[in-house]
Amino acid sequence: MTVRALIVDDEEPGRINLRYALADHPGWEVVAECDSAAAASAVLGRHAVDVVFLDIQMPQQSGLELAGMLAAQASPPLVIFVTAHDEFALEAFEVHALDYLLKPVNDARLAAALGRAQVMLEQRQRGAYGQALRGYVADSGQHHLRHLSVRAVGSIESIALADVHWIEACGNYVQLHMAQRMVMHRIPISRLAARLDPADFMQVHRRAIIRSNQLQALEVTGDGTFSARLACGARVAVSERYAETTRARMG
Repeated sequence: MTVRALIVDDEEPGRINLRYALADHPGWEVVAECDSAAAASAVLGRHAVDVVFLDIQMPQQSGLELAGMLAAQASPPLVIFVTAHDEFALEAFEVHALDYLLKPVNDARLAAALGRAQVMLEQRQRGAYGQALRGYVADSGQHHLRHLSVRAVGSIESIALADVHWIEACGNYVQLHMAQRMVMHRIPISRLAARLDPADFMQVHRRAIIRSNQLQALEVTGDGTFSARLACGARVAVSERYAETTRARMG
């Protein structure tokens, strides 16, 4: 399978470096290189493209604006964002399970991103990917999240946070506990906590966040240890640090 790629970067060295890096990967063909979002839009109108390598910071029209146009398509090309270090931007990519490359591009990171893109294309996941891209564009500039895009092998699923009862840390992942199932998502709980609406969610432990309307009772389980009983039937450990705020939240 040949993967047709478009490189969009207003800086020529960035385009050249990425083109040479892609040349080391058989099966990848660079259809065109563009120095602006407007030029990229013209190319996309003439050529079928599978993957767009998209710089975020560009003059006139940003990469985010172009991503918004692509997200409106029912089956958009996959986008691998290329950016200088920006913690908020990187966090947003992780939340929505989107791939990104940091400048200067790391060979191992590039190979991993290309591999994931090929699997997505082989399994015909452009529709699901479009939903994730739309979520990213909608959340840009918004502090509180409404959806998470969860990546599995070759697929992406959109999870509505309104369906999540509680969240548990598991290393660099979180477990999203819902009515009938649990889903793993790769993001540290501290990063996710910063993007949740405090009107809807509350942290009760360094390893646990619960949905506020799930809280039914706070129970003492020992000397300085507590447990929250949730409407879904779960019991979640509450640390002494969060006990008072949890009790106050119950009114």
